[in-house]
Amino acid sequence: MSNETRLYTKYKEQIVSELKNEFNYKSIMQVPKLEKIVLSRGVGDAVNDKKLIDETVKEFALIAGQQPATTKAKLSISNFKLREGMPIGVKVTLRNARMYEFLDRFLNVSLPRVRDFKGVPVKGFDGRGNYNLGIKEQIIFPEIDVDKINKISGLDITFVTSAKTDEEARALLKAFGMPFQGQKNS
Repeated sequence: MSNETRLYTKYKEQIVSELKNEFNYKSIMQVPKLEKIVLSRGVGDAVNDKKLIDETVKEFALIAGQQPATTKAKLSISNFKLREGMPIGVKVTLRNARMYEFLDRFLNVSLPRVRDFKGVPVKGFDGRGNYNLGIKEQIIFPEIDVDKINKISGLDITFVTSAKTDEEARALLKAFGMPFQGQKNS
């Protein structure tokens, strides 16, 4: 990475050695790392209004800084007027510099804008070292102009790590500055 971000530099210089000591790894290659961040949103109302997908794509492009992909229905479900191949969601995968830059903005700018924020839930780990977080309102991101949105909607954020256990992944995300509920961040 030629233009290193602030969080990647912190990871290399500080977090790797902290986690290596905490979990007694023999090599720095065993230390878990953040592999990717996936932002996604299901847009079920897009069955009736095709413009909703386009608006969601624009929002995700602003938030993530790169063009998102639309997800299509795999099955036809007549009760929902859904046909196979219809666009029903949007997702974007961030890696490397964009991922660290998004994480930095998310932790330091977006999360403090959440109303009545008491920390992110600890229950979002999947047992394999990945963390899932649901955001209720997209307006916490400063890139979104509140006056231009038609409907407040949420999105899901998945942090994919190379950690083998949830404990290792929690330690990694906490070292980056993720404010978990009921825990004091150092």
